[in-house]
Amino acid sequence: MKLRHILEALIMASAKPLSLDRLTELLREEWTDMERIEIQEAIQDLQASYQDHALELTEVAGGYRFQVRTAMAHWVARLHEEKPQKYSRALLETLAIIAYRQPITRGDIEDIRGVAVNSQIVRTLQERDWIRVVGHKEVPGRPALLATTRQFLDYFNLKSLDQLPPLADLQDIESIEKMLDLQGGEATAREGQDTDPDPAEKSDSNNVAPSENASTLIH
Repeated sequence: MKLRHILEALIMASAKPLSLDRLTELLREEWTDMERIEIQEAIQDLQASYQDHALELTEVAGGYRFQVRTAMAHWVARLHEEKPQKYSRALLETLAIIAYRQPITRGDIEDIRGVAVNSQIVRTLQERDWIRVVGHKEVPGRPALLATTRQFLDYFNLKSLDQLPPLADLQDIESIEKMLDLQGGEATAREGQDTDPDPAEKSDSNNVAPSENASTLIH
């Protein structure tokens, strides 16, 4: 059996992206002399074989996964009877500020936004595993420092934070929403809110996921 076929099966069957280290570990259980370079070359061959397919093999922060190409996302969305719930303007702004200013405290986020951050906003982002506490600021009260996670990168189809667009390219919440393209572009921001409402949540996707054009966040 060809190595790329085994890799195809492993990545397709996995519920989460598989890193090169994990793939090497799995293969060495049978092939003790398997080298990383061999796996990398096989992955490149596999990627090339999917050039004309609706699925693509892509690398995100957590590793390799198959996902539906962006051009197919609106067709796949028709499978879902219920439309994805919407994310609030406040949640998008808060997530964007954390992504670009991390590590950052809740107080610093409030200073930037000019309004108090609803506790449910932070809780939702933590429950989705998009942000986490990475330390505490050495000031009175030692407030928690928030930063994005690998799951954040994986969800938004990013290999690293370096792939976020320059802040100068982002002008307002509408550009944040458009460039994040949450759930195939169906998420919208709620307008005209000066305080943070409770954010809506949505279900997680499988490893064969829509390609989420996650390239951005805030001004």
